[in-house]
Amino acid sequence: MITLPVEFTAEQEALLQEEAGKLPASELALRELTADIVVHEVGLSQSAVAAIVLKSSKDARVQELFDKQVQTIISGLHRVDEIYRKNMSLETENFRKLLLALAEDVRVVLIIIAERVALMRQLNADAEAVDKKKIAEETSFLYAPLAHRLGLYTLKTELEDLSLKFSNYTIYKEIARALNEKKQQRDAYVAAFIKPVEEKLLQMGLHFHIKGRTKSIHSIYNKMQKQQCGVDGIYDLFAIRIILDSAPEKEKAECWQVYSVVTDMYQPNPKRLRDWLSIPKSNGYESLHTTVLGPENKWVEVQIRTERMDEVAEKGVAAHWKYKGGKAETGMDEFLKGVREMLESEQVDTKEAISEFRMNLYDEEVFVFTPNGDLHKLPKGSTVLDFAFSIHSGLGCRCVGGKIGGRNVPIKYVLHNGDQVEILQSAQQHPNESWLKLVHTSKAKSKIRQALKEVEFKDAAEGKELFERRFKNWKIDYTEGDLAHLSKKLGFKTISNFYQAIAQGALDLLSVRERFYSMQEQAAESSQGQSAVSAGNYVQMPAQQQEVRVRQDELVIDRNLKDVVYKLAKCCNPIYGDPIFGFVSITSGIKIHRQDCPNAADMRARFPYRIQPARWSGKAVGQHYPITLQVVGVDDIGIVSNISSIIAKEEGVLMRTISIDSHDGIFEGHMTILVATTEQLENVQRKIKTVQGVKSVSRM
Repeated sequence: MITLPVEFTAEQEALLQEEAGKLPASELALRELTADIVVHEVGLSQSAVAAIVLKSSKDARVQELFDKQVQTIISGLHRVDEIYRKNMSLETENFRKLLLALAEDVRVVLIIIAERVALMRQLNADAEAVDKKKIAEETSFLYAPLAHRLGLYTLKTELEDLSLKFSNYTIYKEIARALNEKKQQRDAYVAAFIKPVEEKLLQMGLHFHIKGRTKSIHSIYNKMQKQQCGVDGIYDLFAIRIILDSAPEKEKAECWQVYSVVTDMYQPNPKRLRDWLSIPKSNGYESLHTTVLGPENKWVEVQIRTERMDEVAEKGVAAHWKYKGGKAETGMDEFLKGVREMLESEQVDTKEAISEFRMNLYDEEVFVFTPNGDLHKLPKGSTVLDFAFSIHSGLGCRCVGGKIGGRNVPIKYVLHNGDQVEILQSAQQHPNESWLKLVHTSKAKSKIRQALKEVEFKDAAEGKELFERRFKNWKIDYTEGDLAHLSKKLGFKTISNFYQAIAQGALDLLSVRERFYSMQEQAAESSQGQSAVSAGNYVQMPAQQQEVRVRQDELVIDRNLKDVVYKLAKCCNPIYGDPIFGFVSITSGIKIHRQDCPNAADMRARFPYRIQPARWSGKAVGQHYPITLQVVGVDDIGIVSNISSIIAKEEGVLMRTISIDSHDGIFEGHMTILVATTEQLENVQRKIKTVQGVKSVSRM
C-alpha cells in the first residue's frame, strides 16, 4: 500500500496501489516520500504523483486510465532511470543524455529534484548507506544548481546543506553548533529590529507577516571560504523577510511602500538594492532586497515580497501553473530550449557543454533592450556578440559590432543593465576561433562552433578536390597512408586541416609536390639500407627452453611468425635480446624499437593505439646487427690498435667503421660493430673497458 497525497478515481487508484505493491519496500518508501515532496513542497498535482508511482510500469491500462501528460512525464523518468542503471558517471556522454532527458519536460526536472531530496533525507536517517560522499557530490554538482535555476530555493538550500553534511561533516557540525548557540541572541535581535517596522506598517493598514530567516549552513560555509575566516567571523547570519497579503494590482506599490518605511527607519546601503519587482528573474523570482544598518550597527538584509511572490520563490516554476493557468514561465521554457540546443549539437564537446551548463545554472542576469524596446535577459558578463546570437544565429554570424546610446561599440563590449542595443552587421563578416573567447552564453558558443565546422567542411572539400586534380595532372600516384604521412610531415594534425590550408592558399601545391617527392626518396633509401627481416632467421629452441606467450596480442619474433614483415628501427638499432616493442607505421609495416629508445616516450604518448607489445623468441642464426659504441678515454699511443685487436679476436663480432677524435689528451671514439646478440655486445663492452686508458664504453 502507498499513501497518495492527492485523490484519483477508483480505477486509477486501484492501478496505482497494484503497481506500488510490486515495488521493494525501500523503493516504495522513496517514491512515497518523493510524491509527498512533489505535492506539498513543489506544488505539482495528480499527473506528477501518478508518473512517480507508474514510472516502471508496463501495464497497458496506464494509457487507458491516464492522459498524455502522465505518459510524457513517465517517458522522461524512464529515460533517466535507464541512464542511472548504466552506472552513470558525471564526466561521460551519459551526462549529456541525462540533461537532455531532463530538458524534455520541466515537470521531469521537478520530480527528479524531489526524488533527490527524498534520497538525501533517507541518507540522513540511514547510518548504513554506502557511498554517501559520492551521492553528496553528485547532488552538489547537478541537483542543487538545477533547483536554484528552477527557483526551488527551499529545496536547493536543503540539498546544499545535506551535501555539505555528507561530504564535510566536521565543518557542517561546527557551523550548526555555532548557529544553535547564538539562536536566542539572534531571536532577540530580530524582535528588536522588526518591532518599530511592524508598528508603522500596522498604522498604514497593510496586511502582512514578518519572519527572520537564518542563512543556510552551506551559504555560511561559502562566506567562510571567501572571507577566509571561521564561523565567528560571519556577522550577517540571518535576513528579515516581510511578506504582504496584497491584491494583484497593488503588489508592487505596497512592496515599495514597505521599502520606504524600512529605509526611513534604518540607513540603507545603496549598492545592495536588488529590484526583481520591475524585472523578475527568468525563473519567475520576484522580490525586493535591500541591506540596512540595524541596531548595534549591524548590517541586516531585508526581503520584501507578497504571498504570491513568496510561493513562487519557495516552489519555483511549478507555482506558475497555479497563477498562469497551467503555463510555465517563458524564461524557463527558453532556458530548457537552450539546454536542448546546446546538448544536441554534435559539434559541442561533452565536457565543455557540461562546464557551460553548470556555469549558466548559477549565473546572475543582465537585462537589455532592442531598439524597439523588447526586453532580453542574458547571463551577467554577456557581450554584444552574445546578444546578437540570442536574437538569431544568422545575425550573430554577421555581427560586426553594436550601437549603444548613440555610440558604436565592438562585439566584445560587455553589456550592462538597461543597455539598448542595436546590432551592426555585414554580409562579409564570418565567425572565427577568437569569437569563442568573446562570448559568455552556451548558445553563442554552440552556434559559433557549428559555423566554424561548416566552414571547415567546405574548405576541406574544396582543398581535397584541388589536391586530387593537380596530383592527377602530374601523374603522381599515392595511397591514403602516403597522404597521412605527408600531412603529418607538413605539421598538420589531420588530413582535413591539410586540405583546408590548400583551399585557403596557405599551402602551395608545388611545394607540397616537392615535399612528397622528398619523402618518397627517403623511404626508398631507408628500404635499401635496412632490408626486411624474415622471421625464418630465427630457429626454435628446444621445447623445454621455449618461452610462454603471456599475452595473445603480443608479437613474438620467431620462426612461427608468418606473413609478417618488420624492420628494425634505425633510431635505436635493437638487437636480439634487447627488451623491445613494435610500432605500426603508416607505410613501412611494423618497426621494432628498444624499450629505452629515445623516441619511445613520444610514440607512447602520441600514438598509444599503434604500440604493439613484442619480444624475441628462439635464437638468432646468421643475423648480425650494426651497433655503434662510444669509447672515451686518455689519449695514449696504441690504444686504438688495442681496442681493434680485442674486437678482431671476438668470435662472431665484426668491425665495420671506427673514428677517433682527440683533444687536450682525451680521445672520443665512435665505432660500428656487427653483433648477433646482446650477450655478445655486453662481452665486447666489458673487454674494451679493460684496455688501459679507457674510461667509458656506451651504446649509442
